[in-house]
Amino acid sequence: METGRLEQQLEALPSRPGVYLFKDADEIILYVGKASSLRHRVGSYFGAARNLAPKTIRMMERVADLDYYVTASEQEAILLECILIKRHRPHYNVRLKDDKTYPYLKVTVGEDWPRAHLSRRVVKDGARYFGPFASAGSVHTAVALLERIFRLRSCRKAITGEERRPCLEYHIKRCSGPCIGAVSREEYRDAVDQAVLFLEGRQDTVLKGLRTRMAQASENMEYERAAMVRDQIRAVEAIVEKQKIAAAEGDLDALAFVQEGDQAVALVFQVRQGRLVGRESFILAGTRDEEPSQVMTGFVQQYYSSAEYVPKRVLLQFPLEDMPVIQGWLEGRRGGRVELRVPARGPGRDLVAMVADNARESMEQGRIRSAAEPGVVAAALEELKRALSLPAPPRRLECYDISNVQGASAVGSMVVLEDGVPRKSHYRRFKIRTVQGADDYAMIGEVLRRRFKKAAADDRADGTWAARPDLVLIDGGRGQLNAALLAMKESGAGQVPAASIAKEEELVFLPGLREPLRLPPESPALHLLQRARDEAHRFALGYYRKVHLARSFASSLDGIPGLGPVRRRALLRRFGSVDGIRRATVEELRSVRGMSEALARRVKDGV
Repeated sequence: METGRLEQQLEALPSRPGVYLFKDADEIILYVGKASSLRHRVGSYFGAARNLAPKTIRMMERVADLDYYVTASEQEAILLECILIKRHRPHYNVRLKDDKTYPYLKVTVGEDWPRAHLSRRVVKDGARYFGPFASAGSVHTAVALLERIFRLRSCRKAITGEERRPCLEYHIKRCSGPCIGAVSREEYRDAVDQAVLFLEGRQDTVLKGLRTRMAQASENMEYERAAMVRDQIRAVEAIVEKQKIAAAEGDLDALAFVQEGDQAVALVFQVRQGRLVGRESFILAGTRDEEPSQVMTGFVQQYYSSAEYVPKRVLLQFPLEDMPVIQGWLEGRRGGRVELRVPARGPGRDLVAMVADNARESMEQGRIRSAAEPGVVAAALEELKRALSLPAPPRRLECYDISNVQGASAVGSMVVLEDGVPRKSHYRRFKIRTVQGADDYAMIGEVLRRRFKKAAADDRADGTWAARPDLVLIDGGRGQLNAALLAMKESGAGQVPAASIAKEEELVFLPGLREPLRLPPESPALHLLQRARDEAHRFALGYYRKVHLARSFASSLDGIPGLGPVRRRALLRRFGSVDGIRRATVEELRSVRGMSEALARRVKDGV
């Protein structure tokens, strides 16, 4: 830093709201921030380094210049900060990835014959805009839905009503045919109004209007039109049923994110009148070493600076920095009261937790798609070869996991990745037979002995699930790895490379090395090992639940006289679990096929 020059600039800073910009020696903007007092906020960066976050320390080592803008209020500072972040995309800011290209759904309500289509810009042209959406695909899906239900036109041609033949969209019932005069201007305008209400989440109003139109058409003996409206009602009702969210009432947005390294996936659930009408996922960059509240603040500001609608309530996963200021800014954008809070209990907390789970799943799916790309897979395999000192890239990777609760219903799993792609036909599940009690080492040993005994006995194993792997990966630490190595040696598996990966710190253990490897968090090799480990865990857990349910069911019902396997399966299908059977009344048990009243009473007494 050029300390002397910066000190002079600090002295000149006013104690007013505004936005500040840190720049490096090449005038590249490193960071954009807002402040209620520029002098106080910017000065805080130049205090003791121990009070700064590691990311901020790294940034300040590059700062050579600063600039600032004075604003009339803190709310104006928020808006200007968002504009400058979008324009300059500073490296040290949390920022929506490629946010300039997020699309909107535009309904051209100002035209004589409106249509719905994708738009990359929001302008004051009398149209209605909805969004932003996370992708063009989301907009195209919404447009297709409007065409299917409300039969809005998709073409750009001038409408005269005198065309001789309609296009295919009319014949497949995705357009009402204004070009041939098949619909009046008033009827078409009504359909557009219904579509806008639908996009606003006011499906109850839409259904009420459609039912009125169907009744009128029926009274006028326009039965074909009544049938068309009936089909629209059924389509809207089906969507409404799917959209119901038990944990929400009224209009709200629920926001949550999951963070990994320098990237995060943020998710918005848009709930209108208690129904989920939209779910959009966004990528955030620049999140490394940022506190959750900072990531949440950056996302909220940038998302709502572009959003066309701010609901009455916004539920957050983490509190925001300057929460009252941002709440005031949102109220200014909405033109009314906005409740901004982090729910600590009840349905609101459950809803935010659901959004966070979906964000986590979105990140995992994105990682899987990225990891499956040929170039990424090749880099990951080559990195594994170097990091694990393997003779060749491990094209066939087998991963093993154990699932049990204190030794009960213990099972093992084997999953196979070939060139980074799951080979599900080679997956295998193992029910633990010889181990009593909670002994993970002995269980992993049993699984590996059984697996490699099969390989040793089959001299035509290539191309089958018993083919020799290039790398065996164990879910666990040093103990699990040693148990696997001993079992492989006893089975005559030969020199098959092996490693284990421990959760929490994601350390990789290797035979003969006292210290584990710590691969970089962004390492493609680590991501590949994590994928294999997580897939083995998922596969083992699914089998454990099945075995545990079967054993629990059998142990509870086996001793009831007259209750054979056919009736046991019928009860399980009907009530789902032993607890469900236990909660059922005698009359409900009696209603299951094959159950007499006497047997139903014995079951009720026996469980």
